[in-house]
Amino acid sequence: MKMINIAIIFGGHSPEYEVSLQSAFTIISSLDPDKHRPVLIGITREGEWFHFSGDINKIKDNTWNNDSDCVPAVLSSNRSDHSLLLINDDHVSRVPIDVVFPVLHGKFGEDGTVQGIAELAGIPLAGSGVLSSALCMDKERTHKLVRSAGITVPKFTAAGFDYNEEELLQETADIGYPVFVKPVKAGSSFGASRVMSSAELIFAVDLALEYDDRVIIEENITGREVACAVLGNSDLMVGEIDEVELANGFFDYSEKYTPQKTIIHSPARITDAQSAEIKDIAKQIYRILGCRCFARIDFFLTPGGKIIFNEANTIPGFTEHSRYPLMMKAAGNSMKTVVDLMIKLALESQVR
Repeated sequence: MKMINIAIIFGGHSPEYEVSLQSAFTIISSLDPDKHRPVLIGITREGEWFHFSGDINKIKDNTWNNDSDCVPAVLSSNRSDHSLLLINDDHVSRVPIDVVFPVLHGKFGEDGTVQGIAELAGIPLAGSGVLSSALCMDKERTHKLVRSAGITVPKFTAAGFDYNEEELLQETADIGYPVFVKPVKAGSSFGASRVMSSAELIFAVDLALEYDDRVIIEENITGREVACAVLGNSDLMVGEIDEVELANGFFDYSEKYTPQKTIIHSPARITDAQSAEIKDIAKQIYRILGCRCFARIDFFLTPGGKIIFNEANTIPGFTEHSRYPLMMKAAGNSMKTVVDLMIKLALESQVR
């Protein structure tokens, strides 16, 4: 059997750099050594690309970027190459690439940028393509598109750097406090705040604008936070629905990746009928947004049983505490099985 070279890209010029390292470690550890040969590409916080050839535990503890393990590298955009170019002094060598697997979260990795490099080079891509990645990263446009399909989304408004304070205060009052203020294009709750009154709003908006050029202000939904892990291209499979039991009403960054008070229930503590309905709506949204290979679709479930779309994550977390692996495990799928399927889906969905 021909070994498949999998370019795992990790790190990145993003606030979610640290999360990417933990997620990448999981993906690398889950590769089948009889079928998959990892080609490891690390991107520093400053955006420098390196081929990493050291112990993968150095990725997990963020000591990977060193002179002995790293060589400057870049993906060739020549469609006939399908290779990583290693730049060592004046010498350039090539490492063949069969699949690009970005394990990057947030800007410059989950937003269509790296996906564009892979598609330009004609290399099969594990994950969604350029348009879907960019769209799902933009919460404002995602909400508008999903709402246009008749699926319920939270009440929201959005603003940029040039926002009118008086108008924004009025629009938010119309939504009703409390609200959540988030960067439009960021993940892992960076720059997000739960705002209880108008006195806190402008500070929260300015904080979110430190992470993006637009912010979204959403109504607070009373109920459960649930999600659905989706895997597939045309034929879709899903994991068990999970549920986040919040200790303080806000699933922030620290609780997502080093949970102390938050409990994640997988399967969720909901009825079979509710679970089936959420899975069905998740598949609809996955197709509406043009997702490929895998994604996590997040919802709210109100006490009255109403399902409200929250967001779509085209590169969800794969850390030991992350929801996507837990949902798939609850459905009887090990991470090794899931990663193997992701690679098969990448190969069959190559953009010509």
